[in-house]
Amino acid sequence: MSTLVAPAAHFPARPFTASSARPRRSPCSRAHASDSTAAPASAFDELVALAVARDPSLAPPAKNQAPKAPFRTLPPKAPWLRQKAPQGERYEYLAEQLSGLKLATVCQEAQCPNIGECWGGGEGELGTATIMVLGDTCTRGCRFCAVATSRAPPPPNPREPEDTARAVASWGVGYIVLTSVDRDDLPDGGADHFAQTVRSIKALRPDILVECLTPDFRGDLGAVRHLARSGLDVFAHNIETVASLQRRVRDPRAGYFQSLDVLRAARREGVHTKSSIMLGLGEADEEVVDTMLDLRDAGVDILTLGQYLQPTPQHLAVREFVTPEKFEYWRKFGEEEVGFRYVASGPLVRSSYRAGEFYVAAMLRQDRANSAAAVKLQGVDLVAPDF
Repeated sequence: MSTLVAPAAHFPARPFTASSARPRRSPCSRAHASDSTAAPASAFDELVALAVARDPSLAPPAKNQAPKAPFRTLPPKAPWLRQKAPQGERYEYLAEQLSGLKLATVCQEAQCPNIGECWGGGEGELGTATIMVLGDTCTRGCRFCAVATSRAPPPPNPREPEDTARAVASWGVGYIVLTSVDRDDLPDGGADHFAQTVRSIKALRPDILVECLTPDFRGDLGAVRHLARSGLDVFAHNIETVASLQRRVRDPRAGYFQSLDVLRAARREGVHTKSSIMLGLGEADEEVVDTMLDLRDAGVDILTLGQYLQPTPQHLAVREFVTPEKFEYWRKFGEEEVGFRYVASGPLVRSSYRAGEFYVAAMLRQDRANSAAAVKLQGVDLVAPDF
């Protein structure tokens, strides 16, 4: 059996150093190396020689020296992915508020491309933000995520639930998203901290709709149920990608079926559930269909699909920039063929996306109104329960 040897071109060129540099001679000078009558060097060459003698680092590179490897850079984005830089009074107001209260947002930590739109709001609308509780340092290292990681992050701030509730109540928003990093260092993965934050918000603003975009709590379904019973309105957990790409994209402690179990357990507690898929990582269309069907089978009501964008050169590379037309196809397929209540699908759509939140808020309020009407038809005038 023959032995395969990597071609020489695969090995890096020996780095150039001043100490390893050899003086170069032209073919003419080699032919007359012993000729004392050779033409003298030019004044410029003599000046260069004097400079190199004092500082060898100034020696010019050899002609056959391999060029230095370029810095790793991100590939150019498709034209439909370009966004304006975040600006505006509302954006500045929220940034100042969050900084003053030392609250982290996934909008900033994960470098979300929609931060200007969501924080800036629109005409007659107050900007919204996704608050990240339990600190800004994750115990996992998913290859798509730009959030800082550590095996032993600082302990959670015990005042964070109340501080978050006061901040949210002061903004006057009608829909808020709470999310967090993975906290595998905590016994319950941070589920009770989440639940305390939800209850604190509801105590100050009972009318506000609260979505929790959660980690998987290491598959602890008791922790999932505890949070689902806290008074939240939407329980969101992202499956992220198709089954075949899970190990390449996510931390090994996460898993496709573990995420489905988390969503199924939350749905059984009577709350609406939501999940998200990133596209452009190398998934096949058939795999996207299978993932959508699996999520719907787990009881998921709301789905978002968005383009994966490489946050730094060290993260997974984008395999494909999916076109807006293909995203629109997935939206229609998800709603009309699979049966999701709502699908937000677009290149810049993320798990917590302002336009999607407005639709979900309308959907939840309509469901409450329908429940109240059904109760009245039975002859009992009661307030419809929260989900």
